[in-house]
Amino acid sequence: MQIKIICIGKLKKSYWQDAAAAYIRRLDSFFSLTLFELKDGPGHLSPQDRMQAEARSILAKTSAQDMLICLDSAGKPLSSPSLASKLQSWLEEPGRIPCFILGGAYGLAKELTARSTMLLSFGPMTLPHELARIVLLEQLYRATAIMHNHPYHH
Repeated sequence: MQIKIICIGKLKKSYWQDAAAAYIRRLDSFFSLTLFELKDGPGHLSPQDRMQAEARSILAKTSAQDMLICLDSAGKPLSSPSLASKLQSWLEEPGRIPCFILGGAYGLAKELTARSTMLLSFGPMTLPHELARIVLLEQLYRATAIMHNHPYHH
């Protein structure tokens, strides 16, 4: 089983890198996880043009197999058990790969979110993209623990 994550921006601080590495190690025992870190759009561009440039970079890393799940503040918040249920159904779709997309500072271009299978939200609060990535990795691990009746999620 495969999962793909495409993120705009790198984790620059060691504490973000360490947290991400810990969850990636945990997930690697259940899935083939591919994570792409893409450059932020050029800073001299307007926010709209920057999101367009980032969308082009993101789409270049996707394939026809990818089922895009975009993290977006306008998306649907899910409980951890609901995410586990969704993840299980996505993983069972033949020939499809769940592909989670995390945008940059200005979010995701509308043409990218329009292509998504689901818009997913971590709630109404705005999170720095580094923290959003850690939350995504932790929630994917938690969903996996739920799917496998692991005690991580009591």
